[in-house]
Amino acid sequence: MKWRIASVAFLLSVVGTGLDWLTLQRPLLALMEAVRRGAQPGSPEEVLLLRTRGSLPFLLALDLVLLTVLAYVVLDFMVGRPLRRTEEMVEQLGRLELDVSMSESAGPLLSRIQRALSRMAAALHSEQATTRSQLEDLRAAHANLTQAQTELVSAERLATVGRLAAGVAHEVGNPLAGILGYLSLATARSHEPEVREYLACIEQEVQRIDGIVRGLLELGRPEQGRLEPVEVARVAETCVQLVRVGHDFDAVRVDLELEPGLLARAEAGPLSQILLNLLLNAAQALGGRGEVRLSTRRAGEAVLLAVEDAGPGIPRDVMAHLFEPFFTTKEPGKGTGLGLAISRRLAEGMGGRLVAENLPGGGARFTLRLRAV
Repeated sequence: MKWRIASVAFLLSVVGTGLDWLTLQRPLLALMEAVRRGAQPGSPEEVLLLRTRGSLPFLLALDLVLLTVLAYVVLDFMVGRPLRRTEEMVEQLGRLELDVSMSESAGPLLSRIQRALSRMAAALHSEQATTRSQLEDLRAAHANLTQAQTELVSAERLATVGRLAAGVAHEVGNPLAGILGYLSLATARSHEPEVREYLACIEQEVQRIDGIVRGLLELGRPEQGRLEPVEVARVAETCVQLVRVGHDFDAVRVDLELEPGLLARAEAGPLSQILLNLLLNAAQALGGRGEVRLSTRRAGEAVLLAVEDAGPGIPRDVMAHLFEPFFTTKEPGKGTGLGLAISRRLAEGMGGRLVAENLPGGGARFTLRLRAV
């Protein structure tokens, strides 16, 4: 750009100097000829005339240089700088850097071009912001749709399991009760330690089957019970006292951050069952050593109960199936995969919601949302 302006300035200077010479050539030469005729040989007038004639090329060259510099300065100020700023703006727009600002330049054409570019940048910036907002809305809608789809699939599975449980739990429960009774009689009449050990193992497994059947019955229970104001802090403290006596909490510290007097529309029994299950899961996620945090707070028209642990967190592939019945990451024989499914079903039965998420610093958080009183 600068070389082009310099070339144009030099061309204009050549043209200007040539016009000056053509304009002044005839009268200047006539004047010099008149002075030469009237001057005596060797006189000061003749010497001055000779010096003037010899300096004409230098004066013309100096005039050319001065005109070139002046033309370059004027063209660069009037055309070059505005064009460079306009070029920079166009390059920024080409890189989608829309936060551009430019003072208006002298000259109507460049001013109109720059105003048009500024308006275009502002319009593109507005459209970009709108596109980003729409993209965020689409992402949020997609996340909500995915979560709703997951919950719908889980709800369908829970309903299927509930119908199945309602049909077979009674038939399975009665034989199990009979088996447990006969095991008790056999244990009482047996005096051989090895036989009593076998009977204890059988009874343990039957008790496990009985627990699974009871869990299925919990899935098939009515969705809505008698809701009443429940003080969540008192229920939380009771649950913590119960779990602290278990072996899972021998090296686990439970920190309570409970808001006193906080009431929620719930059932004390199902609420206790949810909290006990979440606390036990948190202790097991820590491997029996660490810190669990139980907090309650009010958020608008809702009461939030959160159970947090500092464990490894929930893997992404596990998160999608976390509340599905019979899905578990525990070792065989140490979990049925019904605890979280039942807990979510109980939360929904109280008009609430149970969600899980990973914490930024590591660990997981389960949040129970209930309606406030």
